[in-house]
Amino acid sequence: MDHHTVRTGTESLWSALGGDPALVDRVSFTGPSGLLPARLPVMDLARATVAVAGLAAVERAGLPGPVRVDDGAVATAFTSERHLRIDGRAPVNFAPLSRFWRAADGWVRTHANYPHHRAALLTALGVPSEPEAGTAEAVAAAIGERTAVEVETAVYGTGGLAVALRTPGEWAAHPQGREVAGSPLLSRERLDEAPPRPRSGPLRVLDLTRVLAGPVATRTLALLGADVLRIDPPGNPELPDQHADTDAGKRTAALDLDRPSDRRTFDELLDAADVLVTGYRPGALDRFDLHRPGLVTARISAWGDGGPWGGRRGFDSLVQAATGIAVVEGSAQEPGALPAQALDHGTGYLLAAAVLRSLTERDRDGGTRLVRLSLARTGHWLTHALPAYEPERYLTESDGPLGRLRHALSPVAYEGGPTDWSRPPGLPGADAPVWL
Repeated sequence: MDHHTVRTGTESLWSALGGDPALVDRVSFTGPSGLLPARLPVMDLARATVAVAGLAAVERAGLPGPVRVDDGAVATAFTSERHLRIDGRAPVNFAPLSRFWRAADGWVRTHANYPHHRAALLTALGVPSEPEAGTAEAVAAAIGERTAVEVETAVYGTGGLAVALRTPGEWAAHPQGREVAGSPLLSRERLDEAPPRPRSGPLRVLDLTRVLAGPVATRTLALLGADVLRIDPPGNPELPDQHADTDAGKRTAALDLDRPSDRRTFDELLDAADVLVTGYRPGALDRFDLHRPGLVTARISAWGDGGPWGGRRGFDSLVQAATGIAVVEGSAQEPGALPAQALDHGTGYLLAAAVLRSLTERDRDGGTRLVRLSLARTGHWLTHALPAYEPERYLTESDGPLGRLRHALSPVAYEGGPTDWSRPPGLPGADAPVWL
């Protein structure tokens, strides 16, 4: 474990959250090494996001710490959906039509876990939904006849989910890539001067999120003692296995906000809430008046609020494909994936930390608070802000009898100790056989 990198990542996130830098000293890192192996520093992202969630929790509770971050616990939690068993049955994490497909000029990543997204995908491709047999082959054939961007455009046009595989350079040149690169990792706003909200009972969190980052955040808040009430539309509940994995500690209810009686119930719940967490695409809930003085609202999206994709839906796997992460972890010819849905999980823990920090500041200074995060921005932080392994940092050059050598520095280091050898290697056998 590179403790310098771990601390740097934690300090970076804690600074983005507006936390006291001195509190980072309360974090200790331990556990087995080599988990979540990847070309990108995924484990560093995982450790840092969990660390700041713990820091925000002890800060709010007024506890001294320490915050213990165990790599084994972190890696297991970041792959929790794979470890889940329901009466011995393994979960279904990706539907058959949620995968990479070869297009005429590259690759396309689709997401069709929800029935309505599957239907939209098939409509865009002109593939009948019945019979089930042969559907995957028909999808492959339809995508293979079109360019990746044509598929991306057509599927989003019907309300489905598909993105063309892009290299990091292609994403950097894309309008949405430029928007993401120019945006902060997370935004924290104070909207007004509303007085602090008195609260004698547990924290009340209204949860309007779907797979996976939002539910991870609210699951964490529930662990820390919040009364979390999740609301889903009737007839469109969370996928059963995702619910089993991410809704521990919560209560769930169904409300149709277009039905007057359900809307009144929702408004009453919101009036009494401390926190509202939303995970729908930007703009989807704008027709509902969700503002309440003194409320902490946390919004999470796939691509961010701005840019041409600001109103689009998205999931971790799609963000990996669009932003070049899938190329970094594989290649443009054979795309790969991160060893966990790290953008989802990492953003979820970061969101929980942002909520807790906003509550701490609201209780002290008042004000209605808004925090916003996106999977794409977390992906940008992973690929640009976290220091990846660079051998050059640990190499040096020196001149000697053998010529100019580039060589590795010794890993044995301590305060006041040597930084390099006192002499370079000489010519074999050229030294006198005497002690200096």
